[in-house]
Amino acid sequence: MRRRISICSTRRSLDAERGIELAARAEQASLGADARITNTEGGSFNSHYGIKVFGNSHGMLQSYCSSRHSLSSCVIAEHQGDMERDYAYTIGRDLNDLASPEWVGQECARRTLSRLAPRKLATMKAPVLFASEVATGLFGHLVGAISGSSVYRKSTFLLDALGTQILPEWLTIEEHPHLLKGLASTPFDSEGVRTQRRDIVKDGVLQTWLLTSYAARKLGLHSTGHAGGIHNWRIAGQGNDFAGMLKTAGHRPGGDRTDGPGRQRRNRRLFARRGGLLGGERRNPVSGQRDHHCRNLKDMLRNIVSVGSDIETRSNIQCGSVLLPEMKIAGQ
Repeated sequence: MRRRISICSTRRSLDAERGIELAARAEQASLGADARITNTEGGSFNSHYGIKVFGNSHGMLQSYCSSRHSLSSCVIAEHQGDMERDYAYTIGRDLNDLASPEWVGQECARRTLSRLAPRKLATMKAPVLFASEVATGLFGHLVGAISGSSVYRKSTFLLDALGTQILPEWLTIEEHPHLLKGLASTPFDSEGVRTQRRDIVKDGVLQTWLLTSYAARKLGLHSTGHAGGIHNWRIAGQGNDFAGMLKTAGHRPGGDRTDGPGRQRRNRRLFARRGGLLGGERRNPVSGQRDHHCRNLKDMLRNIVSVGSDIETRSNIQCGSVLLPEMKIAGQ
């Protein structure tokens, strides 16, 4: 059966000059935000329309259209000999859904300026708050841990976790592969297996592995349609936005970037660069050269305190900020 499914916006006229204008406006908004912004790595605009066709000898022949647009800016700030760099971006299936170039530029400047004048902390134990864009990376490590290849190779710290509790009882992860305008929406995976809405974790309990056809055969199971990756995970928040969680966290370090897990097969650890909080507000950032969070990743997932309502939508994992209990922080 032949069928075409559209998960993109209707194509609208967009020439190179228009794209250049948007990128230039974002860059200028960054440069004009503050005198401490001294250099730029440029603004960037990307626009893509495509069609994917899949056919095989079993009689399948299907296709779908897709679109993707993004706008970004990256600048360098300098103050009293300290130089810092950061970026901001907006992305979406529909060009009309992108944030304005001025927002991108100003957000880029804000993020870059917030990195100036970092300070060191002594080694300590304290609760940690991960911003939403970092929290997606935390759950990204879960994706790798429950992928079929990790399971049949026995290289995951969740090897015997299917049907057991791996997250708090109040936390559920849903997958929505047919979400309109979803960045990871698709009617079938890269092997042609039909995708479907499913609970990955329900009330804290792991419901399924993420299986390709090959991994499924190795495990004596059936493909779950995950060849090529996951499809729009949604992790519901609990009401508080990031500002509210800051007030709750009080004097806590805040994570602004994850550097990846350690490589222990059954005892993975996560390291993260940090930003400082004081009295429930952002203060001087904490240098990432030596200061890191370090804790067993399995314990981190199981003991999540809360998830915010400030949902990050620019990823195939949509979740809010995550507050974790006490972690060891390696400082000076």
